[in-house]
Amino acid sequence: ESPTEVVEEIGDERIFIAASPAMHRLRAQADLLAQLDVPVLIVGEPGSGKETLARLIHKLSVRSGFRFLKVNCAALGGDLLESELFGAMIAGQRRRPGKVELCQQGTILLDKITEMPAHVQAKLLRVLEEKQFVGSNGETVKLDVRVIVTMGSNVDAALADRTLRQDLYYHLSAFTMHVTPLRQRRSEISLLL
Repeated sequence: ESPTEVVEEIGDERIFIAASPAMHRLRAQADLLAQLDVPVLIVGEPGSGKETLARLIHKLSVRSGFRFLKVNCAALGGDLLESELFGAMIAGQRRRPGKVELCQQGTILLDKITEMPAHVQAKLLRVLEEKQFVGSNGETVKLDVRVIVTMGSNVDAALADRTLRQDLYYHLSAFTMHVTPLRQRRSEISLLL
């Protein structure tokens, strides 16, 4: 490994590779953002390494000893996604905990946020602003979760066609990281292979 190459094991058979200036910058940003307990928006084309970057931020943070959970917003419909995130009633009484509750003290990755229905985005925004939610025991729980969100590379289009609520975007985008597509960092292809 030359001094210009960083190959870092993250876990779950994932590695972070930085051999290009763009990826070295992202690695340095991940180091800084890991020290701050704020939401992060990661933008990039499909397959560019957004989830790997999110896992790296979690690994470098004080939350690394706790859970990292991923929710693919495109894989579930509105009501299913809402219950996946915030829990569900079972037989009209006991609640099944959602990933937000299961992830307390850890990090939650909301992948493909633009696929999340508007009403679920509104509920997510309310939870993030109020910093609390109703837990599986029916009591109010203080939110203690690091939120990382990923989306495709066209933020302006997502805001214009309202697949991403503007108020949620502003809440999540204080720190935005842009992952360069692999075709623009060819020096890393041999390392990936």
